[in-house]
Order: sequence, then C-alpha cells, then structure tokens
Amino acid sequence: MGGDAKDGYYCSICGGIPPDQIKIKKIPIDGKETGIDRLDWILLDVYRRNFGNDETITDELVKRVQQFNYIPTKKMAEYRAAFLREYKMLRPDDIRLMEEQQGNEEESHA
Repeated sequence: MGGDAKDGYYCSICGGIPPDQIKIKKIPIDGKETGIDRLDWILLDVYRRNFGNDETITDELVKRVQQFNYIPTKKMAEYRAAFLREYKMLRPDDIRLMEEQQGNEEESHA
C-alpha cells in the first residue's frame, strides 16, 4: 500500500483502492445479493447522529451510500427500503462491535 494519511492511501501496484480498505457488505436488494461498500460504517454513522424518523434516516443513509456506491435511479425505492431494513436490524451488541472494529482500524492507521 502506498500513500499516507495526508495524501490518502492507494494500491502501490494498480493505484486503486487498497484491498484492505474495501469494506463491502452484501445485502439483499430487490431479491438479489448486492455489495455495498462501507455500509457498516455508514449505518453506524447515521445511528450515532440519532436522526429520528424513518424518512430522514433513509435520506441520510442514501446520501452517504452514494458517496461510495452507484445506486440505479430506477431501483432507488428498493435500495431505500433495503438500507432502512438493515438500519432497523442493528442491535446494541452489533453497534458495540462495529464501534470496536472502527476504533481498531483508526488505531492501525495512526
């Protein structure tokens, strides 16, 4: 892996995202397993901000997911439903585990 915290990290072979930086979670969307990069991180970020109602939560999830993933316009309703479903399935133990993993990753890059 090349680069640093200032300039960003990249694969020293191809120049793309280093394999250890890809955090893809597969979830069912419209009956198909779909990989969403950084979904766990996004779910945790939205959870921490305590947005209140489902519409606002879903809007925030979509906004963050689109920073790292393509969402087809024609399938937006299905993606929104899937993201909210994943959010609502979070349990306190899941959140604690995700926070610990995120903390460990941040320490390894420091």
